[in-house]
Amino acid sequence: MTISDNWQPSASISILQKRARIIAQIRAFFVQRDVLEVETPALSLSGVTDVHLHAFNTLFQSPLKPESTPLFLQTSPEFAMKRLLCAGSGCIFQICKSFRNEEAGRHHNPEFTMLEWYRVNFDHLQLIDEVDQLLQLVLQTEPLEILTYQNAFQRFCDIDPLACSLDELKLKACEFGFENIAAIEDSIDVLLQLLCSQVIEPKIGQNRPVALVGFPASQAALARLEESDPRTARRFEVYFKGIELANGYHELADANEQLQRFEQDNQTRKQKGLKQIPVDHRFLAAMKSGLPDCSGVALGIDRLIMLACHSQNIDSVLSFSINNA
Repeated sequence: MTISDNWQPSASISILQKRARIIAQIRAFFVQRDVLEVETPALSLSGVTDVHLHAFNTLFQSPLKPESTPLFLQTSPEFAMKRLLCAGSGCIFQICKSFRNEEAGRHHNPEFTMLEWYRVNFDHLQLIDEVDQLLQLVLQTEPLEILTYQNAFQRFCDIDPLACSLDELKLKACEFGFENIAAIEDSIDVLLQLLCSQVIEPKIGQNRPVALVGFPASQAALARLEESDPRTARRFEVYFKGIELANGYHELADANEQLQRFEQDNQTRKQKGLKQIPVDHRFLAAMKSGLPDCSGVALGIDRLIMLACHSQNIDSVLSFSINNA
């Protein structure tokens, strides 16, 4: 079959009809809670500095300017939505396309649909409860289980992720068959993420969703640190049947600390030989004006629909995957 012959959609029409019903159901869920639906740009002058995220970029050729302007396709609408929060929007949600220049696979497509929402005056535990309510509505799941990152590692890897040394972690990685990676990797966080994704994630959330909480402070991203244990962050991830569904935070509100984290990301990028990313100064200016106390979460719509349709591959719930877009 030639490329021109491959015109059929990736998903069946019946799956696309169910997809439309689920998205309508999600919108109604937030309307009932008086959460405002918003739209933000897919293109921005700034990208994300996170070492583990890779943005697509392009050039804007304006007829009014002799030089082109570099732009990034957004990996999530987070920064723009937080600018709306700083402007006084109140609680908001968005269903939008996001883009990540990463692998395409069973659970990944470079262009995907994301649900992201922010709840003013919610902490991360209150937001976990709302994620739970949404999953019960869409997937008819049992109430989710909350499991700490530390307890998960102690239970499934027999190691304390908040206290172990690099050498101890390398030995543990070897025990699980990752000798090649352990031999060359000198980052505790990379090895923790390896064990979490390969050993822990496949074993949790099989019968009901699990919210993993209390991530190490070094993996805080845009989350506040936990006051009762500053080794950990107020970050959570939700898993169900081997799929990572959502990633959320009790949002960091300190603009100076946020700038330090961006600069540290770029320093790490430099050390790894990766391109440094322009810091989003409009976002930081909004933060300085005052981000309200809030929690936010990003949830993968395509993965949610995979679970609702008992699909094994993300392509089967997309109109057209990257393979026939």
